[in-house]
Amino acid sequence: MSAAVGEIPESMRCSVLRAAGELEVQQRAVPRPAPREVLVRVGAVGTCGSDVHYFTHGRIGRFVVREPLVLGHEPSGRIVAVGTGVDASRIGQRVSIEPGVPCRRCRYCHRGEYNLCPDIAFFATPPFDGAFSEYVTIADDFAHPVPDSVSDDAAALLEPLSVAIWANRKAGTGLGSRVLVAGAGPIGLLVAQVARVQGAAQVVVTDLDAGRRATALDNGATDVLDPRDGDPAARGVDVDVFVDCSGAPPAVTAGIGAVRAGGTVVLVGMGADEMTLPVSSLQSREITLTGTFRYAETWPTAVQLAASGAVDLDRLVTAHVDLDHVADALSPDPAAAHVKIVVRP
Repeated sequence: MSAAVGEIPESMRCSVLRAAGELEVQQRAVPRPAPREVLVRVGAVGTCGSDVHYFTHGRIGRFVVREPLVLGHEPSGRIVAVGTGVDASRIGQRVSIEPGVPCRRCRYCHRGEYNLCPDIAFFATPPFDGAFSEYVTIADDFAHPVPDSVSDDAAALLEPLSVAIWANRKAGTGLGSRVLVAGAGPIGLLVAQVARVQGAAQVVVTDLDAGRRATALDNGATDVLDPRDGDPAARGVDVDVFVDCSGAPPAVTAGIGAVRAGGTVVLVGMGADEMTLPVSSLQSREITLTGTFRYAETWPTAVQLAASGAVDLDRLVTAHVDLDHVADALSPDPAAAHVKIVVRP
């Protein structure tokens, strides 16, 4: 550690997932920044559906919790120490952390597709610890400065905002686009907001919950639909882009049916590992179908959207908890009752 501000403690508190449904607050050594790394005192960490899934099931697909794991991959905070090779003037800087550091050497990294790097070290993805702790280290170029006009909560939520930016990039959303979004959770709401910022003329959001549909109207949606009232296409919805943020097979099938010939479908929500798709419809109408996996080079845009007020992240935060009550935030029922719960270590 080449430079630090004040006294850095030897130990810190962390919320550790020991097994599915079992969290424990532990004392661990405060990490020391390696060369080209910074040490961040964590100010806020957003909770995510993946955290809930790891807490509930102990795994997501091929990623299995085999050793104690610190969850949380949406952190913000303040740099309190830097490793060698990092300008000491960064100490004291408020930052939003991009939680996945790629190898920088593989063919995907060289193509700028570092989100697809097979050796990426991503917070809260086994075996890499996340940020439900008092301190974390991160590569210096993945600690993005944020202005004081962006709150700690909003700086943490630049991560889900980046998911929404990436989804809209993959969708090709632009001026006059007509967009359908399935799912009015945090990601769906942010996809809707970003779509409107990028010039979409129509953003229709579907969700089973009436409260979430109402929230969507305050977060970029021009129209909302209850899927139980019929498929969007049967109700006259005809869009250029469909973004699924639900992961529900019926929602995916219904959304595809509302996309114009030559349009685009983007799968963001993680639900069933396999599902049946209307292949003949996709083929005969030349619809582009793609998925998303995290993001790449989105933080500069995310910072600008939050700092300018073009996207309102603070309004998504509906509750706060400390490290002693992370389990309350990750229990499926309480989590479903909120838009976004933020942990403040």
